[in-house]
Amino acid sequence: MSDNAHTQPVSANANSRVLSDFLDYLKIEKGLAGLTISAYQRDILQFDEFLRRSKRNLLTARRDEVRAFIQQLFANSVDGRSVARKLSALRHLYRFLLLDKRIDRDPTLNIPLPKQWKILPKSLARDEVEQMLSPGVAGVSARRESSRKYAEAIEARNRAMLEVFYAGALRVSEIACLNLEDVKLEMGYVLVHGKGDKERIVPLGRSAQDALSEYLRTARPVLAAGENSRLLFIARGARKLTRQRIWQFVRVASSSTGRHASPHMLRHSCATHMVENGADLRTVQTILGHADISTTQVYTHVALDRLKSVYLKHHPRAKAR
Repeated sequence: MSDNAHTQPVSANANSRVLSDFLDYLKIEKGLAGLTISAYQRDILQFDEFLRRSKRNLLTARRDEVRAFIQQLFANSVDGRSVARKLSALRHLYRFLLLDKRIDRDPTLNIPLPKQWKILPKSLARDEVEQMLSPGVAGVSARRESSRKYAEAIEARNRAMLEVFYAGALRVSEIACLNLEDVKLEMGYVLVHGKGDKERIVPLGRSAQDALSEYLRTARPVLAAGENSRLLFIARGARKLTRQRIWQFVRVASSSTGRHASPHMLRHSCATHMVENGADLRTVQTILGHADISTTQVYTHVALDRLKSVYLKHHPRAKAR
């Protein structure tokens, strides 16, 4: 059953008339400024284009489609303020249509504000992470180096950084600021300086430890070229790596998977895969450095998905006969 009683197809001309009448209402009755009306028009046209994919229109839109539209905006990294404006435009439209008796129900009713949405973070599949961390991939961004020595050093550095990103769920700012003294390889962890100058201990797995050992032994001295730096990961001449440069090499390394990954996706992948393997949220919260566990609870969907899949696989009466 649709949220709206009107489910018959509406012609393109009729759909345009809906928008035209609404814009006139905003201008004449509401007295809104021209720029505001233009912004509302763009937002509604974007929603209209979204609806066409499911062969629906502005008059027959359902609540589920409004929610799906907003979810898509977040998935495409549209900021919360812009999403709030688009939702506001749709609310104004459907209140107008309801008052004008063109629809029976408002599909935006009880749609929460963007700040109330729990958006699932993007992550990579385990095989995609394995592919990113496979030998040779980390060196793709170093192939233009004229010197083979520097190319090999950059490849070792990038590989170590990828391993640490995934092993410890670090933020890009945290990995860029890691100091040599923060690395405790013999004890299997790094000391991370997070948001608000809060420190946390992050364990490293064997793969990350091995990659770091190789980088420190063979690659970092080549990149330092006799210069001194406290930083763990450095560019040539012991210069500090910029956040943009780190984002760039992560993106290049992920191209082998057909994805455009970011450092934050590796962070989310670490948390997601830990929860999939049974880690409790408190442990994941500590590793991620979340001040409030409510931030970490976005990963509970992973635990629920795994719970359901295991249940369906093993419970004798889980499947229909």
